[in-house]
Amino acid sequence: MTDTGPAEHETPDGLLGWCLVANVARETSRGEGGLEIQHGTKHFRAGTLLWLAPARWDAGSCRRHAVGRHRGNSRRYVNMVVCVGDLENFRVKGVYSEALVRSLNGYDHDPAAPRTLQDPWTRERAQSLADSWNRHREPLFIEGRPYAHPRISVPNPPPAEIQLDGETLHLARYGTRGAHYSRTPPPVEWIPEP
Repeated sequence: MTDTGPAEHETPDGLLGWCLVANVARETSRGEGGLEIQHGTKHFRAGTLLWLAPARWDAGSCRRHAVGRHRGNSRRYVNMVVCVGDLENFRVKGVYSEALVRSLNGYDHDPAAPRTLQDPWTRERAQSLADSWNRHREPLFIEGRPYAHPRISVPNPPPAEIQLDGETLHLARYGTRGAHYSRTPPPVEWIPEP
């Protein structure tokens, strides 16, 4: 019996490069303290496939340049900077479309070489990043900050208290989009004496 699938070193016909992709999460949090839950983001519907280009500039540790089909016009690709916390199901996928290559290249696109990615992912680098972002750890939000802490995540279920930079943080709430911690301890329940 022979293996009919392509070997790791073989390149599929028509492949223009590899890219890290993800889907927009079903629920994203917005507003003060992340209390407002919405489906998808302002620009992308929930479940939309986004192609994440390698970082060309520092958009912040929790933000990435992405290419996808806009909520209002699903025929054309648009470039946006998105929050990684609004994405799920990271994986590596092959690029086969010249229109997608043009969008991923952005201003660096060379019309003389329309099928060439200017800053391509290697398959191993993209897979490594996908694996690290897919770990089942919960993002950590701190009261007063709109985005997740860039360096720290907590296990599922999250602990009631954590130490961060010499400060004790208390679990305020835990939802579908992560653990939210507060600097103030939870109120003590008053129990009347019989």
